[in-house]
This record gives sequence, structure tokens and C-alpha cells, in this order.
Amino acid sequence: MATGTGFHSVRLLEAGFEAVSADGSAEMLAQAFSNGLKHGDHILRVVQADWRWLNRDAHGEYDAIVCLGNSFTHLFSERDRRKALAEFYAMLKHDGILILDQRNYDAILDRGYSSKHVYYYCGEDVAVEPEYVDEGLVRMRYSFPDESVYHLNMFPLRKDYTRRLMEEVGFQRIETYGDFQHTYRTERPDFFIHVAEKEYRTTDEPVGPIGSVTANGEYSGAVGTARDYYNSADADAFYWSVWGGEDIHIGIYDRPDEPIAEASRRTVARMAGQLDLTESSVVLDLGAGFGGSARYLAETYGCRVMALNLSEVENERHRALNAERGLTEAIEVMDGSFESIPLPDDSVDVVWSQDAFLHSGNRARPLEEAARVLRPGGHLIFTDPMAADGCPAETLRPILDRIHLETMGSPEFYRHELARLGFIEVGGGFQEHREHLITHYARVLEETRRQEADGLTEQVSADYLTHMKKGLSNWVEGGSNRHVTWGIFHFTR
Repeated sequence: MATGTGFHSVRLLEAGFEAVSADGSAEMLAQAFSNGLKHGDHILRVVQADWRWLNRDAHGEYDAIVCLGNSFTHLFSERDRRKALAEFYAMLKHDGILILDQRNYDAILDRGYSSKHVYYYCGEDVAVEPEYVDEGLVRMRYSFPDESVYHLNMFPLRKDYTRRLMEEVGFQRIETYGDFQHTYRTERPDFFIHVAEKEYRTTDEPVGPIGSVTANGEYSGAVGTARDYYNSADADAFYWSVWGGEDIHIGIYDRPDEPIAEASRRTVARMAGQLDLTESSVVLDLGAGFGGSARYLAETYGCRVMALNLSEVENERHRALNAERGLTEAIEVMDGSFESIPLPDDSVDVVWSQDAFLHSGNRARPLEEAARVLRPGGHLIFTDPMAADGCPAETLRPILDRIHLETMGSPEFYRHELARLGFIEVGGGFQEHREHLITHYARVLEETRRQEADGLTEQVSADYLTHMKKGLSNWVEGGSNRHVTWGIFHFTR
């Protein structure tokens, strides 16, 4: 099912699909029917329908509903937006998809209007610009070569707001593209295209060994990007050889020239020392990497560790190292995402994570999952590279582009979200160690250059190393300029 003047339906018909063109305007449908005849002699199936009562006016179930042309932004009431999305959801088959686009109103509201004028309104004969902009209205002016002028009033939907509405009516997996590109962070796209899947997937049904989560629909865009990255041969070799081996997170340094592995292990010991771990403790490590922290906890305290990590390549190495040390029974390695933890409620004593949450496109989600699986009185302790409080997003653009993210967390963000979830600060809640972030990335950069001179390119591609060195330099600069920070969060429920 498509909406509008019929060109979408014509293209779908030409591609071999059956299509119905639906719109609330009889005039628009007449134009759609005319366009079908004009472009390919197609007899379009058209139906006049109000999106808010689509099931009443249109009949049948559809594999896809396509709502393009920025149409959805003509709904000014949140109630109407929810009703329309619910109607779309109801008319889709069990595995159907909704494709919906919208202008990049985030950019218009936050930074002013601009347009590359490439994918939409192709050509130079129509001038488009906003005459009025606020959080509740964007009034667009369209000027044509014959000096005629038309206006359209639209509600400025923010991207994350639209995604949230889709989730709340039932869509489970939503991918958002910027001007048709999944990785669009280096540009300001003119339009966002949301692709929302209806297919219902349970998160508690095992789909592989030990309840593993596969790539088939369980990973959000940002987490899926991180998974692909850490599964690559270049990343696996680099982090094992350069970043510190067992511990691939930021270290706490006694001196600037200290070996990376020693400083990284000090971070683990510092965090563990804040917890009262015993042999009966159950620890969940989110984003466990090669498992250095899990092995330290199991060997030092005798506790049981459940290590959840999205990279199957890292997990394979993790399991092999556990077997070498006789820790296979003490540590359970799980393939999966911290946005959907495959554990029951109230099942662990400690949730532990090191420098992993930044990879989530929705950082509130792993915190919510941590709250769900923690037993009453349990502890959440984690580290994360973050934006400094109050730092403008554009200042972080070089770092964000490198790691394919749109935003980062901040101390204020995490404190706010944890308070919302009922967590209480332990020892002040957050211990800031920004200086160690600077030292760590500088040390990794230094070690990269040293090993590169010794033949590292035999294991890691030159292109990967070039991008890595640039990324490391951005982190050092960001820390030195106080734009980014790092430290240890410790909260209890």
C-alpha cells in the first residue's frame, strides 16, 4: 500500500508488486489514477482513506505500507499520529514492514535549514525554504519558475520521537537511514527514512546455544554496526595485539609510560574492590570482550560470571582462554546484545560493564535491562567514554563519525537515567578519571606506531591503522580540551 500522487505505486507495479494507492484527498487520488495511465498505462487501485481509520476504509492485509513524501508530518496531534501508526501496524501481515520518511527536522530546529537538493525535489527549478520554524510548526514556502508560491504547514517530527512512537505501537525492529544511507553521520541528511518491522520476536526463546542472540533481527542499528566492527579480522588482531590483550578497555595509570595491560588490569581491580564479592555472587559482564575482567573476578573471588558480548569472534577467543585456565564452568559466555539481555528478572547480584554502553543507539535501554535483571540490593558498576556535561554535539563530530554514532552519553545523562530507574549512588555515584582517558589513548596511539614500525601491517591492514590512529588522536584531543571524559559509575538498587 502506498500513498500520494501514485508515482510510488507505479514504480511498485513496474517492479512486479501489487499495489494500492490510498490517500485522504479525492483530488490527489484522481491525480494518482491519471499518473498511472500516463506513466505506463497502469490502472491503479485507489482508495480514499483517512489514515486514522485505515482499516475501516481499506481492506486486506499488506506486506508493506509505504508512507513517503514527508506525508506523516501533516498530522499535528500526537493522538492522531499514534492512531495512524496503530492502523498501519494492524493492516500489515505478521512479517510486514512500514517505510516512512520525514524531513530532518532535528537539523532544521537545532542548526537551521540547509539542503543538498539531491535526492528530493531534484532539479533547480523549485526553491524550497522554511518561512517559520518552532517546535510545533514548520511552514515551508515553495517558489516555482512562473513566480507562483505555495505553502505547506508541517509538524517538525524529531527522528527519535518518531522511532519511539513506532516502538510504542508495537514495531520491534526499526532501522533509520539518512538519505538512503545507513551510515550517514558524516553528513546532514535532508531526509530520514524509517524501516519498521512488525514481525514479533520473543527475547526469551533460545535461538542457539545458551540462549544466544543472532544477527537475524535482534540487533539495533548502532549495536549491529559495533558487532560487525568487532567481528572483523582487523579489529580482532588490533585489540589483541595492541590494546592490551585480555582487557580491551581504558586503564588507570600509575605513570604515563606504564604498559597498557597493567593499567587496564588496574581498572578491573579498582572496580572489583568497590564490591563485596563472594563465592556465591553472580556477576553479569555486559560487553565482556576477550573476557579479562570475567577471568579476574572468577579467579580472585570465586564468583560465577555470565559474560554477554555481541562479537562472536571475541567470544570464541574468550571461551578458549577460559578453557586454558580451567574456568569454563565458572564463566558462561553468551552471544548477544545488552539491549536485550537473555536472562530472567532478578537473577544477578552485580551488573558490570566496561566501555561498552557507548555502542548502544539507545543507552537508556541497557540501563533498563540492568535494572530488570538485578536482584533487590544488587549493584551496577560500569565505565564509559562520554561527552563532558554541556559539551555541544558538533564539538564531538570527529569522534562520533569515527565510531558511527550520533551521540554519546554524559555523566549527567547516566545519573538522570539511573535515578529514573530507582538506583541510588554509592560513594558519590561517579568517580571521574578524565586524565586516564587521555593517557590511555595516547599510550595506545604510541603502541600502534611502535608495532606498525615492527610489522603490524602483516596482521592489520594499513587502511585500518590509518583510521585508528586518527580516531585515537581525536580522543586525546577531546580529553585535553575537556570535551570528553571517563570514569567509574557505582549504583545500587
